[in-house]
Amino acid sequence: MNTLEATNILLIVIAAVMVLELIMVIAGGIVALLVYRRVMTLIDEIEQRHLAPTMVRVNAILDDARQVSARVRAEADRVDAAIQSTMDRIDDTAGRVRSTVRARTDRIAGCIRGARAAIEALLRQRTRSSEL
Repeated sequence: MNTLEATNILLIVIAAVMVLELIMVIAGGIVALLVYRRVMTLIDEIEQRHLAPTMVRVNAILDDARQVSARVRAEADRVDAAIQSTMDRIDDTAGRVRSTVRARTDRIAGCIRGARAAIEALLRQRTRSSEL
């Protein structure tokens, strides 16, 4: 065998190895694509079987929570209005009691002042008549 034949045989072997490598890369790509499709199918199945019902339940719970929150807010507003109304009535009643008590105490105080003035006047007359 001469050198040219040996070189040709080596080139043929190298070309055959490269073709085999190309076939393996293409086969690896096809296998990767098939695995990718299968994994995506499994993910979709898992999502449909497990996640979708769970999300439905979670959304129902959130809707219930919103409704409860709205009710609580409405009740809190109602209680706040009732408390405000009660406080207004208490303020009104306190004002009426204050004015009624003031009116009565003013009369009593006036009577006491009048009696005091009368007593002082009588005492002054007695001191003047005793001094004369």
